[in-house]
Amino acid sequence: MAKELLKGNEAFAEAAVRAGVEGFFGYPITPASEFLEYMAKRMPALGRAFLQAESEIAAIHMVYGAACAGKRTLTATSGPGVSLMSEALSYIAGTEVPAVVVNVMRGGPGLGNIAPSQSDYNQMVKGGGHGDYYPIVLAPATVQEAIDYITLAFDLADKYLSLVYIVVDGNLGQMMEPAELPPMRELRKVPPEWAVSGAKDRDPNILTSIYIDPPDEEVTNIRLLKRWLEVEKNEIRYKEYELDDADIAVISFGVAGRVCLSAVKTAREEGVKVGLFRPITLAPFPRQAIEDLSKRVKRILVVEMNSGMMLQDVKQAVAGRVPIEYYGRMGGVTPFPEEVLDEIRRVNENDEEIPDGMERVQWLERLEERIARGE
Repeated sequence: MAKELLKGNEAFAEAAVRAGVEGFFGYPITPASEFLEYMAKRMPALGRAFLQAESEIAAIHMVYGAACAGKRTLTATSGPGVSLMSEALSYIAGTEVPAVVVNVMRGGPGLGNIAPSQSDYNQMVKGGGHGDYYPIVLAPATVQEAIDYITLAFDLADKYLSLVYIVVDGNLGQMMEPAELPPMRELRKVPPEWAVSGAKDRDPNILTSIYIDPPDEEVTNIRLLKRWLEVEKNEIRYKEYELDDADIAVISFGVAGRVCLSAVKTAREEGVKVGLFRPITLAPFPRQAIEDLSKRVKRILVVEMNSGMMLQDVKQAVAGRVPIEYYGRMGGVTPFPEEVLDEIRRVNENDEEIPDGMERVQWLERLEERIARGE
């Protein structure tokens, strides 16, 4: 199919339709509301389920019910909405049914603002709800990747009976760029064997997240962990740019990764040996790939639109082999390529050791100086 000029949230939604979503349940929240608005027209026109719930709590419980019935289902929201959904997300994980959640991230904490941010990293990557479970987390950086990864999200959710989160910031939800949509998939005609879809001529299926006896809960947790270990083995994804001869590796995800790529290209033109490592799966995190990278480069610069959340996972993978520096913007501020380029130049000229834990202290000092200059 030919490329079209598509808006991020609407492309997301149409890709979900073409991936075979049978039920969408949501509640409006900026900067994700276009997803809901698009589905309000598209889903009923196809005879599929759409409902604007009275709250995010109601919406995610509708997703839970549809998932138990064996339907491909999802919701789209932003960080405050995910917070309200957290209890039900844990129920979905504990019941071992597949579901997809799109988080179009905005500035926080608290009510915050509606500007783009990556400050929900810990919320999404480290769980989102209570208990022992591991969600799969995908982080596209372009509208095309958003289209591709929502199809992947449904396939992974079904394969591993798992929650799959797709995290983008408000930039990607709102931007328009050329992208190609996939062909329409046929809806499943037969529900999965485990689904509660009517028990005519068979024993009833029982889906639950309640295991009163601790040994039974432990068996469930073992089953979830074994499944997650399979995910770690088979589903790690990332992209590399200009890293073959790099002395400096920039590590960044999502739209921040796009900003970094522009800076890396300019730095290369200036003769700086720098490359970009962009994680696609934030969970499972590409630790081994980053560990291997740390054995080839001299220095690492982590760039995020938060206070250094992925930085902690990078540090764990690098384990002190090379110095790590950090640059980020917070509160809904998107860094410009020139800012990252300045950091790459600085790192290229800096051969000093950085005491552990000081990378963010030094970054904050530089950031405050930049803000004071009005940059």
